[in-house]
Amino acid sequence: MRDLSRLFRPRSIAVIGGGAWGRAVVDQCRKMGFAGPIWPVHPKAGEVGGLPAFARLEDLPAPPDASFIGINRHATVEAVALLAAMGAGGAVCFASGFAEAAAEDEGAATLQAALLRAAGTMPILGPNCYGFINALDGALLWPDQHGLVPVPRGVGLATQSSNMLINLTMQRRGLPVAYAVTAGNQGQTGLAEIGLGLIEDDRVTALGLHVEGFSDLRAWERLAARAATLGKPVVVLKVGKSAQARAATVSHTASLAGGDAGAGALIERLGFARAHGLSEFLETLKLLHVTGPLASNRIASISCSGGEASLAADTAVGRDLVFPPLNDRQKADLRAALGPMVALANPLDYHTYIWRDTEAMTRAWAAMVDPSLALTMTIVDFPRADRCDAADWECTIRAALGAQARTGGPVAMVASLPELLPEDVAERLMAGGVAPLNGLTEAIAAAEAAARLGRPRTAQAPLCLPGPERAAALVPEAEAKARLAAHGLDVPRAARAATPEEAAAVAGGLGFPVVLKGEGVAHKTEAGAVVLNLAEAAAVEAAARAMPAPGYLVEEMIAGAVAELLVGVVRDPAHGFVLTLAAGGTLTEVWQDAASLLLPAAEADIEAALDRLRIAPVLAGWRGAPAANRAAILAAVRAIAAYAMDKADRLEEVEVNPLICTPHRAIAADALIREAP
Repeated sequence: MRDLSRLFRPRSIAVIGGGAWGRAVVDQCRKMGFAGPIWPVHPKAGEVGGLPAFARLEDLPAPPDASFIGINRHATVEAVALLAAMGAGGAVCFASGFAEAAAEDEGAATLQAALLRAAGTMPILGPNCYGFINALDGALLWPDQHGLVPVPRGVGLATQSSNMLINLTMQRRGLPVAYAVTAGNQGQTGLAEIGLGLIEDDRVTALGLHVEGFSDLRAWERLAARAATLGKPVVVLKVGKSAQARAATVSHTASLAGGDAGAGALIERLGFARAHGLSEFLETLKLLHVTGPLASNRIASISCSGGEASLAADTAVGRDLVFPPLNDRQKADLRAALGPMVALANPLDYHTYIWRDTEAMTRAWAAMVDPSLALTMTIVDFPRADRCDAADWECTIRAALGAQARTGGPVAMVASLPELLPEDVAERLMAGGVAPLNGLTEAIAAAEAAARLGRPRTAQAPLCLPGPERAAALVPEAEAKARLAAHGLDVPRAARAATPEEAAAVAGGLGFPVVLKGEGVAHKTEAGAVVLNLAEAAAVEAAARAMPAPGYLVEEMIAGAVAELLVGVVRDPAHGFVLTLAAGGTLTEVWQDAASLLLPAAEADIEAALDRLRIAPVLAGWRGAPAANRAAILAAVRAIAAYAMDKADRLEEVEVNPLICTPHRAIAADALIREAP
């Protein structure tokens, strides 16, 4: 891994190019108070941004720690080569027209290869990126406006999109941003490596990444490991469906795991939190900046309205959060602060009896805070400043700050609507250790994410990486079952037959009832290539004659099913091998009851995924019905996963659907394998 410390935390900066972009870099550094020298480089201009310019890079007094290259793409390659030879610390390549333009320009990919050769071991960002803002030290290799101010500590942000990052810097939520970095087309330095460079700074409290697509999974694993070691939480905003994951062509598994499941499984595997929108992304980072990961999912809410209390409870429905009942200490202290007229509960409506009595409000809010809670939220919406006077709300700010100071517990002030928490109030709360959260929905999502990040993580083996794509073919079902059985999967007794007469004969040898299947058909039910519960030889022969198939598979009929599951693995070049567990059968896509994780998967993670399924209560024995054999189910999952990892160099997909789960066995009624020879 390249050392990005000189680039991100430079003591000297070179600005190559004297146009508007170069002048903007000089201006931004001076506005933010960069203490080191700034050296403009231009062959003709005597000055850039009011600073004397050097005609050549070779004329600089020393190798610069960081350089902004704002010239055309061909000259950029030459400048990078000179900087690398000088021993410079790194560069931002602003120019476009490299690999990201390869579809329109045949020479673009070749030019990018030349750029990477020129850079050698010297770090570069981009090409086709704006660069970065270091708001801790005032170092800005950034050619445009932004909304950041100097901060002593804060979160790191990194995005692939420069425009997205500009938008994030303009937030008015009180989130202190220490670094803002764009990756461009990630020709050399990817988002994972950028993230590593940011979390090494002790002043960075949390890391937020806007990801369009994952690459170099080993780099992401290194980031995850280092973030865990440093205790730096990571939040990912992943956009777009996986372009690399295959569309559903043969299996149900591909349909369930072919969209965003692989990305979600990777984020979970890395121990990161996932946000599903910009507001949620920013509020989660803000909460983590103030509190760090939460100790549990137990939270409390206090507000002066029953409507807000009910809304807080409703917003948490479906989230992995708990509003626990008040304990005796909380009840006693709340009663002393609020009197007999308030019904005590969590979430709590404390009414408005004590409004404007800052001391009483402080006592009440502090009474709600408890060591058993991971977060206490006070819900306060401020009036709009252009039409109203917010002076009457000063008591709430002081009460929140006072409650946090008296208890030392994690406290957040939440506005039910994002726009109803003014930025100046957010900054006051932040300075006092209270998390200002804009929007109740966003606050609940942030609390859930922070609680998930606070849980102990199981040790993870390195991801199983897929080999290069190869032409794959469908393996006949009988052969697929034989291969999986060799890895420990329980399969029905079966025999193959070439003719209807032979099918009737082998059925008698297996013992009735039997199942008849046509070979060489992927979706047998839809094609009429499977007939169940045949009880005599004549019925088998008649069914075979009516079935358009080149051959037949006759199997024992499995009875006593508690439920049917799907267990499958698909090769996802972007994320690894995606193991999917789902409610199975012909309606598996209709149920959409699935959980995905990446291989290799720990036993505890497989069990947790199984328990997340909506069908889990049925497997456990719903309303007195027999339970499925859990050990047999887990053994089947392990066998399928073991086969996938053993054939990782050529496997495209493997699926068992249905896996018939009985009180005694978990049997693969149907199996599909698609792999290269």
